[in-house]
Amino acid sequence: MWKPNTTVAAVIERDGRFLIVEERIQGQLKLNQPAGHVDANESIIAACRRETLEETAYHFEPRALVGIYQWTVPGTDLTYLRYAFTGELGEHDAARQLGLADEGIEAAVWLSRDELVARAEQHRSPLLLACIDDYLAGRRYPLEIIRDFDGNAL
Repeated sequence: MWKPNTTVAAVIERDGRFLIVEERIQGQLKLNQPAGHVDANESIIAACRRETLEETAYHFEPRALVGIYQWTVPGTDLTYLRYAFTGELGEHDAARQLGLADEGIEAAVWLSRDELVARAEQHRSPLLLACIDDYLAGRRYPLEIIRDFDGNAL
């Protein structure tokens, strides 16, 4: 049975720059939004809060869904189903070590769209720029579109 990997991502913009994670994957430096897998017994929105904090040391409160994206890694049957959110950036915990739950996280950086385009060869997937472009196009959907029947706190 085919099962996509359910993931979340945070599209966070401040002063024309986006919060981006630099991570080392198989020895190569890659760029991505704060993102990751939804854990068992975790709501999609809670996963986005957690992943953003783990990978950037910033607290984040999702306020709107930017989009839902499906992507299969070329040459594989590995498929990702990504829920991308935008919202309110909270406090930064400077003492927090990045990537405690995710091996390979090197830094959280702020990059403009132009800077991201210039580093396109480092994008972890085409979803990075797609999410930013949808955000810049004003795509926002209410969180009420997501209904959790497992009783998880949003």
